Amino acid sequence: MTEQRGGPIGPVNGTTVPRFAGAHTFARLPEIAQVGDYDVAVLGVPFDAGTSYRPGARFGPMAVRQASRHLRPGHHVELGVSPFEEIQVVDAGDVPVTPFSIDEALAQITGHAGEVVAGGRATLAIGGDHTIALPMLRAMAREHGPVALVHFDAHLDTWDTYFNAPTTHGTVFRRAFEEGLLIEDHSIHVGIRGPLYQRGDLDDDKRFGFRTIRADDVDVLGIPGTTQAIVERVDSLPVYLSVDIDVLDPAFAPGTGTPEAGGLSSRELLRVLRGLTGLNLVGGDVVEVAPAYDHGEITSIAAATVLFDLITLLARAKHRSGG
Repeated sequence: MTEQRGGPIGPVNGTTVPRFAGAHTFARLPEIAQVGDYDVAVLGVPFDAGTSYRPGARFGPMAVRQASRHLRPGHHVELGVSPFEEIQVVDAGDVPVTPFSIDEALAQITGHAGEVVAGGRATLAIGGDHTIALPMLRAMAREHGPVALVHFDAHLDTWDTYFNAPTTHGTVFRRAFEEGLLIEDHSIHVGIRGPLYQRGDLDDDKRFGFRTIRADDVDVLGIPGTTQAIVERVDSLPVYLSVDIDVLDPAFAPGTGTPEAGGLSSRELLRVLRGLTGLNLVGGDVVEVAPAYDHGEITSIAAATVLFDLITLLARAKHRSGG
C-alpha cells in the first residue's frame, strides 16, 4: 500500500471526469492498494455455483460496479452525511474463486475476506449468489465473534439441503446457526413471501431463533414499525446485514435468479435501511444480482444504491461518534 496523508481519498469527481469514464471500481473509489489504510472495503465475490434456479449472479459484481457509475456519491441527502469525507472506503477487487467446487470456493472466500476485515474494518460484499454469506459470516465471526443477522430476502434460506447438497444459496443461514456464527434469538428476516415446500419450514426457522417480517407484514407495520422491529431485535449487538436483491418485487429487480411476486419496492427497502442509523453494523452483502435477466440496469442500480446506503450508514455512525 502507498502512504496516505490527509483526509480520505474519495471517488473520482463526476464533474471533472464524466461518470461513463474513469475507474471501473465501485463508485470509482480507489483500489485497496492505492491507500495506506481504510475503514470500509467493497469486495466482489463472483460465485454462483450454489444457485438452485437461474444462474448468472457470478456476473453481479461487474454489473453492480458498472451501475454504481450512476451514483452521485458526494452527499447523501436523506442521511445528512458526505460518506467519503468521513471514512476511507476502497474497492478490494474480487475474490479469485473457483467455479467448480463449493467447499473450496467457500474456503477461498473466508480466507480472502478474513484478510480484508482484519483489524475491525467493515466489509461489504457484492455477490454472487447467497451462498457467499456463509463464508462472509465465518470471516466476521473470527473478527467479532457471533453476530446478529438482519436478512432482507424473499426466502428464508434456512432449508437443510438441495439434492443432498448441504451448502447452497437456500441453506446458508441454517449452516450459520449450526456453526454458532449467529447470536441466538437476535436475528430477523424481512420481506419473506411466497409458498414453501412444506409448513415445517417455518417451524425449523423459528427453532433457529429467527423472527420473520413477511412482505405483507410491512404493509401493516409500515416503514417505522418495520424499522423499529429490526432495531429492537438486534439491540446494540454487532450486526451483519444481508440483502438478497429478490427482496424487491420483480418490477424493481427483474435481474435475479429466484424472483417472487409481491415484494418490496425500491423506495420501501431504502427507507427501511435509512432508518437503521443506530445499528452496530460490522459488515454485510448485497447478493443475487443476475444481470443477464436485467433490463436497463434496473436491478444493478438498485443494488448499487443499497450498497451506497450501507456505506453511508457506516460513515454516519463514525461521524456521530466523532471517531
